Amino acid sequence: MEEILKVPEHEKVQEPVPPLTHVEANQEGYRWVAITAMLFAIGIILHTVSPNVGGVTPNWTIAMYAIVINLTRPPLKRAIGIGFVAGLTLIPSSKSAFPLGNIASELSGATTCCLLVKAFVACHMGDWRVTPFITGFASTFVSGGVFTFILKLVLGLPLKVWIFAMLPVVAVVGVLNGLITFGLFRPVKKLFYAQEGGEDK
Repeated sequence: MEEILKVPEHEKVQEPVPPLTHVEANQEGYRWVAITAMLFAIGIILHTVSPNVGGVTPNWTIAMYAIVINLTRPPLKRAIGIGFVAGLTLIPSSKSAFPLGNIASELSGATTCCLLVKAFVACHMGDWRVTPFITGFASTFVSGGVFTFILKLVLGLPLKVWIFAMLPVVAVVGVLNGLITFGLFRPVKKLFYAQEGGEDK
């Protein structure tokens, strides 16, 4: 009886096998978060241990987020978030009379960097070799200008002191930060693309 009920092998209906769909993992977001966190950690350490030479100390945190913004070219909202986090990280180690001023200054610096990067990209100059230097300098100058102006208001200093004493120091720090951003951008870019086996463009 069992032999009668058996269906011949060639008459069996094969269930169709659904095609396998390969979905690429979208890790771009994770990469920029990892690079940002790593550079912020390095910036905080260097900001803490860097000596003050003649009243001038590079702002490593600004240089680090300038590298991140040049590298990832984020939307403005993300850049503002980066600036806000940068300001928060500077508060504990700040020796200023008004540490909370770091939040406003770094928001300004990161916004400036993002807008400049977008402007360079729009002009087809996004890969211009000196772009990191320009954005690093401009971000630092705007950030430092905002911070020292807040300090001027808090301490009640004359406007001339801000213009002729504070801003020149900010400009010197801006040049240093521009050089740091320029010097570190390419090594960090290679690391960024190496994480996914991509090419350094």
